[in-house]
Amino acid sequence: MPAAGSAEGGEGGGGGGGDAAVPLSPAEQAGPGAPKLCGYLQKLSGKGPLRNFRSRWFVFDPRRCYLYYFKGPQEALPLGHLDIAAACFSYHQPEAAAATGDEAAAFEVHSPGGTVTVLKAATRQDMTYWLQELQQKRWEYCNNLDVAKRDSRTSPTPSDFSKGLVAKDNIDLSTLNPNVSAEKARNVLAVETAPTELVGEQAACQPAPVQQSAINFSLKQWGTEIKNSMSSLRSGKGNSENRKSVFYTSEEWEMLDPTPKDLEESMALEERRKHASEGNKGMTSSAFPFDFGRIPYKARRPLKEMIGSSKNRNSSDTSPVEWNSGNGNKLASEMQLKFQSQQEELERLKKDLSSQKELVRLLQQTVRSSQYDKYFASRLCDGVPKDKLELLHQKDDQILGLNNQLEKLNLEKDSLQQEVKNLKCKVGELNEQLGMLMETIQAKDEVIMKLSRQLSECEDNPFSQSGTANFSMSSSFNRELQELDRLKDNLQGYKTQNKFLNKEILELSALRRNAETRERDLMAKCASLEAKLCQIESKYLILLQEMKTPVCSEEQRPTHDVITRLLEDALKVDSSEQPEQAFFKPFLVSEHDIYGFQTVPEDDEEEKLVAKVRALDLKSITLTENQEISTGVKWENYFASTMNREMICCPELKNLIRSGIPHEHRSKMWRWCINLHIKKCKDSTDPGYFQTLLQNALEKQNPASKQIELDLLRTLPNNKHYSSPTSEGIQKLRNVLLAFSWRNPDIGYCQGLNRLVAIALLYLEQEDAFWCLVTIVEVFMPRDYYTKTLLGSQVDQRVFKDLMSEKLPRLHAHFEQYKVDYTLITFNWFLVVFVDSVVSDILFKIWDSFLYEGSKVIFRFALALFKYKEEEILKLQDSMSIFKYLRYFTRTILDARKLISIAFGDLNPFPLRQIRNRRTYHLEKVRLELTELEAIREDFLRERETSLDKRDLISDDEEDS
Repeated sequence: MPAAGSAEGGEGGGGGGGDAAVPLSPAEQAGPGAPKLCGYLQKLSGKGPLRNFRSRWFVFDPRRCYLYYFKGPQEALPLGHLDIAAACFSYHQPEAAAATGDEAAAFEVHSPGGTVTVLKAATRQDMTYWLQELQQKRWEYCNNLDVAKRDSRTSPTPSDFSKGLVAKDNIDLSTLNPNVSAEKARNVLAVETAPTELVGEQAACQPAPVQQSAINFSLKQWGTEIKNSMSSLRSGKGNSENRKSVFYTSEEWEMLDPTPKDLEESMALEERRKHASEGNKGMTSSAFPFDFGRIPYKARRPLKEMIGSSKNRNSSDTSPVEWNSGNGNKLASEMQLKFQSQQEELERLKKDLSSQKELVRLLQQTVRSSQYDKYFASRLCDGVPKDKLELLHQKDDQILGLNNQLEKLNLEKDSLQQEVKNLKCKVGELNEQLGMLMETIQAKDEVIMKLSRQLSECEDNPFSQSGTANFSMSSSFNRELQELDRLKDNLQGYKTQNKFLNKEILELSALRRNAETRERDLMAKCASLEAKLCQIESKYLILLQEMKTPVCSEEQRPTHDVITRLLEDALKVDSSEQPEQAFFKPFLVSEHDIYGFQTVPEDDEEEKLVAKVRALDLKSITLTENQEISTGVKWENYFASTMNREMICCPELKNLIRSGIPHEHRSKMWRWCINLHIKKCKDSTDPGYFQTLLQNALEKQNPASKQIELDLLRTLPNNKHYSSPTSEGIQKLRNVLLAFSWRNPDIGYCQGLNRLVAIALLYLEQEDAFWCLVTIVEVFMPRDYYTKTLLGSQVDQRVFKDLMSEKLPRLHAHFEQYKVDYTLITFNWFLVVFVDSVVSDILFKIWDSFLYEGSKVIFRFALALFKYKEEEILKLQDSMSIFKYLRYFTRTILDARKLISIAFGDLNPFPLRQIRNRRTYHLEKVRLELTELEAIREDFLRERETSLDKRDLISDDEEDS
């Protein structure tokens, strides 16, 4: 697609990928204090009548000089982007913009290929600020393209943190000598403006500006309004009262010889139905509130009244246009007569219905009284005392009297409700008539004003010619003054526009010259690489010829020297001794990666070659990922949306973390994840808790200190931060391990803890790394995971075997067939969370998810590693080759995105409850086996004490004790 997508949604959300392929701008190198360019702009999009400005959230990405736009600050995936590095800008003056139909605060971004993107700011001030900043970002980016001569993997993006060992590796890039004249001209032509609240990170908390326009309509909104209106109509039709027939009554019609119990239940049911019907009436009447000042009452006007009001309105209309003919009037009068006759018939039927209802009511009362008499007579025959019967008669009379009163009140209530409805109808008609009268009065007022002006002009013409001339001269003078002010404003605006366009032309000319210089350098570089390629190809052709016709002799063949020279050239890495030759003779692999790990080992020649091939493959994957959309801008957008609120666990954040935390945000996110899991425990400790533990461990006798000292230099010998006793990481590692051993005397120190702390210290300070270790040991992992028995670790290996048989049955059966115990390999994966088992890029992405989700991530990635290489393992047909392959195959996996997709996509579902249940099951089994082993050991010791032949045999454990 073009650099500036004209249609929204032109860009999809890319997953991972490093963001360090482009050089760093000075704004980035300024660190966390540099403001980020982001805010609301309105983008012209759509086609035809739907083409209109839509509010979008724009974020500038300095790594690639892209201006991404999102639907809102909370969105993670951008709708598209504009390539600012290859763009130029322009805008129109308010007068010219109004003449062409453009907006006053709109500007254009011209991209390669002729694509023009129209953006609009809220004010002219914001527009000027955006243009100045985009010009500055483009200038900085293009002028620093030549600075990035070093490997991008050794130049991490500038971090917004000052924590950890990796943060201290940022080397300042030496910028080119700027063009003094160009910089001076740019400063003279610059227009200083300050942004409003709709620009900057604080704008994410502001509501998006709404574009008010006559053509800004949406078919979706129309559909919503139609649905709402139809639902309101359905609600009226669906009302239970409206569905009732005119012959419906709520009374029971048959009551033949009921039992006393049935009689009481039926009366109670009748009362409940009456209350329910009254409640429904109240709800129906309240569903349409009456508002005298807002909406005239039209919902329930009778058709006759509506026709009458329409007839009156038509008769009072003074328009000269007559829309119906004489035949139409005659037909309308006939229809009117028919309607009136039908209306009268309807009124008569309503009266008959009301009389019939009254008759039915009287008959029902008679039936009730006869039933009560029958009931009392049967009771009298049964020998009920007379005083009780008289009391019952009195109560019955009272009930009948109250029922009569209740019915009369209901009738009065219905009549009052009918009167209220009639009054509402009348008020609605009066409101309509009042509105019509107001319109008529307004029209007459306009006519009167027009006639008055004409009259005054007629009166002034014959008598005041001189006054008219003076008045016309003064009015023309005022018009000229207004025109002069307008021209002055336009002149000032054109001056500002001229300065901006001159600056734009100056920058584009300078950038063009820089691009030409860069093109010449690239041509020279290409020629150098082509010559190098020809040399290597010629040597390979010699080798192929020699392999085709081998010479069977013991003498050293000439191809041996060729191979030696090829290997020497291939194993060279980047060094900073001769930076002037780095441009023409680049080395794609540096000595250390951004985390401090060696890319090529120094001791083994064969391993050196394999490591160099692996580093080159990883470099090619990184370069490929850099061509896609950057994940850094997604994180920037997420942090902008959380400026005034705390970060919380949500699916959006989980997906971002699973795709990998960018290098510059990893320290901040790791601290947040650790605090998320251990906040309560951390808050319950005293201030200076870590320093107190460290002081106690240093001053008092600590049984773990000896083993800690032995393992310090063996922790990560291939990382420059831990390679020598004077390395900065060694002392920090010692402090954290000593403090932890003092906090957990049951564990003290276990081999494996040192590697966990070493990884944490790359991005965290000592105290944060200490709490990271506490989180892993005490929160994530089960108990006894790092004790002397390693009970929890053994249990997890059995759980992993169950998951292998379930998720990867073919591979599990293959291992079982050749009796390969793969847990000998995976045990260390679980113990140190893949440290020294996978390449560094994948390792830190695993740790990102691990610190957020917990130990379940280890099972996911362990299964994903096997699934990644499942087909290759299945091809191996003997136990030795399988076990040898398992020892190194994880370091051949370089595609982190594919591995993450397998771990979090192909292996679903992956419930944590299942892992917990299996841990509990296998824990009991392992404990039983340990109990049996302990019993066997005790029996053996007992037999040895009783046997004279075995008494002299002493085990190594007993010697140590």
